[in-house]
Amino acid sequence: MNKVTIQNSTVFPLSELKTELVRKSIHFLIALSPSMASMSRPFTVFLLMIGTLGYTYMENLRLSGVQVPLISSLTKMASRSRDIGRFVMGPVTLGLGALLALLLYPSPAAAIAIYALAFGDGFASLVGKFFGRLRPAFLCGKSIEGSLACFFAVLIAAYGVSQNLRVALIAAFTAMIVEALPLDDYDNLALPMTVGIVVQLAML
Repeated sequence: MNKVTIQNSTVFPLSELKTELVRKSIHFLIALSPSMASMSRPFTVFLLMIGTLGYTYMENLRLSGVQVPLISSLTKMASRSRDIGRFVMGPVTLGLGALLALLLYPSPAAAIAIYALAFGDGFASLVGKFFGRLRPAFLCGKSIEGSLACFFAVLIAAYGVSQNLRVALIAAFTAMIVEALPLDDYDNLALPMTVGIVVQLAML
């Protein structure tokens, strides 16, 4: 089996690296939503709804043995071991997280919430999985390196949107705390919802 060594200490199967890169590439794509919403929020909401519903339908087809070109292959590539033989929930909660942020929060809170989902959770997962070494018990298996990656990714994104360091720090700290919780795929909902409301309150 092909393997990849990270920092000369941990060996990962190459397939595991590919899976995580595919998953997070999809994750990062959700960051396009705020730019699209700035041109047409209703159309962006519509696309997210259609995309989420369409994926749900095609995933049910895949589980029933019907292979949908490209989508089924992509879903299989992005599936972790815990997802084998099960409905892969990640894309559903990802789409719903971005959709709810756009529906519930005005800009720039919605944009910061979605960037926290895309970049905060995305970089936390990649850095934590392949470079995380410090895993204290209170992080429930997650790493300090991943949490710091989440913090700085959200800090940079939030400051770029708000131009307000206080708001950016609040958003980054909130995202880091929520991302560290053992929520599995449901952090795709909890992260943008929590960051969005905290940022909205901080900007009052």
